[in-house]
Amino acid sequence: MKINFFKYHGTGNDFVILDNYHNEVTSLTTKQIKLICDRHFGVGADGLMLLGKKEGYDFEMVYYNADGNQSTMCGNGGRCLVKFAHNQGIHKSLYRFIAIDGTHEAEIDSDGTVSLKMQNVNEVDYHTHHAIINTGSPHFVKFTDAVEDIDVAATGADIRYSKAFADEGINVNFVETINEDTIYVRTYERGVENETLSCGTGVTAAALLSAHNQSGFNTVDVKTPGGRLSVEFDKIDDNHFDNIWLCGPAEFVFKGEMNI
Repeated sequence: MKINFFKYHGTGNDFVILDNYHNEVTSLTTKQIKLICDRHFGVGADGLMLLGKKEGYDFEMVYYNADGNQSTMCGNGGRCLVKFAHNQGIHKSLYRFIAIDGTHEAEIDSDGTVSLKMQNVNEVDYHTHHAIINTGSPHFVKFTDAVEDIDVAATGADIRYSKAFADEGINVNFVETINEDTIYVRTYERGVENETLSCGTGVTAAALLSAHNQSGFNTVDVKTPGGRLSVEFDKIDDNHFDNIWLCGPAEFVFKGEMNI
């Protein structure tokens, strides 16, 4: 089978996108998706997405991790899919699409910045040295010094495969506070089973826990190995966050075709 694909990235978090708006992609196996995402034998990506048609929405987002399995929400992937939809001729001042975790809205600014509205967060599981928070995908967040010196692949894997998380997996984020408004985040992603250059839901999780205003509107700038993002949100209290927007670039890289 031959597929036509498009490659996009959001701050280095890269994705293969297939246009399935007219149901041309009838089926893909886990093995095929894993091959497409393979960086040696395929196109190479952290994940694969299908843009589909869904009544009542501008489009549907279906997301798979690089291991070939359908996964939970991907923030940078959602932003890239919005840019792809725009480039395919779906032009809206406010996009509204459906993903595995529910409805999302998004906007594209005049400078190309894509802002994606995430789901509200209504629970944070605080521990002595870390917190667990779900921002569309589950995240382990640990604040630390000198994030650049951490072996994220090894330390992240130790946490992800620990007894508490081995069955379902968890994304692991190491966060350093740069100043009141800025944090530096590095993420180990389940499904990729390695560090990625950026993780949208991970950045969102870290930003919520870094709110400088104890309540009300917050903006947190986030440095990642792949570039910079920002997260805007209303903090209600330590367990409740509303009106969450993940903002940053989403770039077309190339398109092509592949036999699978």
